[in-house]
Amino acid sequence: MAGNRIERVQEEIRRELSDILQQRAHDPRLAWVSVIRVEVAGDFAHAKVYVSSLGDEKAQQATFQALQKAGPFLRTELGRRLHLRRTPELHFQEDHGIEASVRISQMLDDLVPPSETSEEGES
Repeated sequence: MAGNRIERVQEEIRRELSDILQQRAHDPRLAWVSVIRVEVAGDFAHAKVYVSSLGDEKAQQATFQALQKAGPFLRTELGRRLHLRRTPELHFQEDHGIEASVRISQMLDDLVPPSETSEEGES
């Protein structure tokens, strides 16, 4: 039963943070941030927020720094939207899942010889 509540709170935090980042955060570095998933501690004191962003490594570092700086604002906004006894402290983590997917897709594309892909398109 407690596991279901944690899962619901995690999903609610993910959804609300995504909305706050799109609607209320005015820092342009946060424009392309996606909240991938949230893991909340059992006591609701801390939450790991896994995020992904577009851009090269330098842009991603700037985005991550902007998230760290916006952390107190995001927590306050989250507290206003959620009706929890305690709003968890947010700890941002970079999620490299999308980057890994792109690399795997590129490797798979490299395995198929160009002549085969052009023949398939002509059929």
